[in-house]
Amino acid sequence: MPTLRSITLFIVAGLCEIGGGYLVWQWWRNHASWYSGVAGAALLCAYGIIPTYQPANFGRAYAAYGGVFVALSLLWGWKIDHVRPDTFDLIGGALCVAGVAVIMYWPR
Repeated sequence: MPTLRSITLFIVAGLCEIGGGYLVWQWWRNHASWYSGVAGAALLCAYGIIPTYQPANFGRAYAAYGGVFVALSLLWGWKIDHVRPDTFDLIGGALCVAGVAVIMYWPR
């Protein structure tokens, strides 16, 4: 159960960071409503808090989160921006997720 909770925290943090960044991007670059910018900032703030619930230390949790971010960014691009990942994106994403598994969940 602790592993499932940790994975859930990574996914929620990732969605907050990517979603928040996306909303700020839409507001600043594409002239979306200022509500988008405020909502994006709130999500980015939540992203800063959510990883503190990880059981690992800061360095390990954030190093592993980098791999989760890569995989979620590819999925976001595919589902939201309609840019399908190519073979090399998928291979790179899989390598990153494997790195997360080693950093966070390999027995010590």
